[in-house]
Amino acid sequence: MIKNRQINSFFLVIICLSNGRIINFCTFEFGSYRLLKPDMVGEHYERMKFNNKNSTIMKQKIGMITLLFLSVAFYATSQEIIAHRGYWKPDGSAQNSIASLVNADALKVYGSEVDIWLSSDGIPVVNHDADIMLDGKKVSVQETPAATLRQVKLANGEPMPTVEEYLAAFEKCGNTRLIVEFKTHKKKEAEDELAEKVINMIREKGLQNRVEYISFGINFVNQVRKLDPAAPVYYLNGDLSPRVIKSMGAAGIDYHFNVLKKNPHWVKEAHDLGLKVNVWTVNTPDGIREMLDLKVDFITTDEPLLAGELINKQK
Repeated sequence: MIKNRQINSFFLVIICLSNGRIINFCTFEFGSYRLLKPDMVGEHYERMKFNNKNSTIMKQKIGMITLLFLSVAFYATSQEIIAHRGYWKPDGSAQNSIASLVNADALKVYGSEVDIWLSSDGIPVVNHDADIMLDGKKVSVQETPAATLRQVKLANGEPMPTVEEYLAAFEKCGNTRLIVEFKTHKKKEAEDELAEKVINMIREKGLQNRVEYISFGINFVNQVRKLDPAAPVYYLNGDLSPRVIKSMGAAGIDYHFNVLKKNPHWVKEAHDLGLKVNVWTVNTPDGIREMLDLKVDFITTDEPLLAGELINKQK
C-alpha cells in the first residue's frame, strides 16, 4: 500500500505535467481514495479505458500514472540516479527538453543532467551536440545566434530551450537537482562568459543549493570553483586520478564506465579522499550491477527506471 502523503504528492506531479487535461481526470478517478491497492489500480484502469475514446490521450494518462507509481522506488537510496539529459523516454518528451526535466522530477531521481552552450550572441542555450542540422545544413551552436537556434525543433516539438527557460521550469520542480554540463568551447573567453552568466542566473533565482556542475574542461572546473566555491563540480574526462581531482578542489570524479572498469581502485581511492564518484552513461542491467558493486555514488543513465529497480533489489 501507498501512504496518503505519497498519493497526494502524485496528484501534484500530475498537475505539473498535464497542462490541465489530466488534472480533472485524476481528481475524479483517485481523489476520493485514501489508499490504493493493486486491485484498485486494475479497477481504475478498466474505467479509464471505458471513459476515454482517444487512444493517444489514453496512453499519456496510463504512462503518466505508471511513471508516478514507479517514482516511489527512488525514495532515499544509498546510491543515487541521475537521468541523462532528463528522463526523455516517455511519449511527448525529448533529450534535453523541458518535458524531460519535468519527467525526471516526477521520478524523484537525484539529478537531471542538462548540456549547455553559449550562442554566438552570448545567450546560454540547451543542446548536447556541438553542431545541429538546420534547413538541411550543419551549423555550429557556438557560432550561431540564439534566435536562429530557436528555430530548431526537438523530437517532441519544443524549440531548443534557452537556459533562462530551462531554469524557469526547474524552479517549479521540487524533487530533483539540476546537473549542469558546461560543454567545452573553441575559445576560453566563451567558456568564461558562459560559466559566469549561468552561475549568476542560478544565484539570482536562489537555486545554487539545488545545482551541481560537470564538465570535460578543466577550465570550467576552475571557473566554477572561482565563481561559486561551495558548488559541487565534477570532472568528466577520465584522464586524472582522484588525487589530482582532490588537489583541484573538485567534488569528485564523473567518468565513463569503461574508465572505472579499467581503474576500479579509483572508486575506493576517491572515497578515501572524501570525493564522490559518478559514472556515465550506464544503460544495461549488467553494466548497472557492475557499477553498483563497485560502490559508485551516482549512476548517470538513460534508463532511470531500470537503475532504480536494480538499486532497490540490492537493499
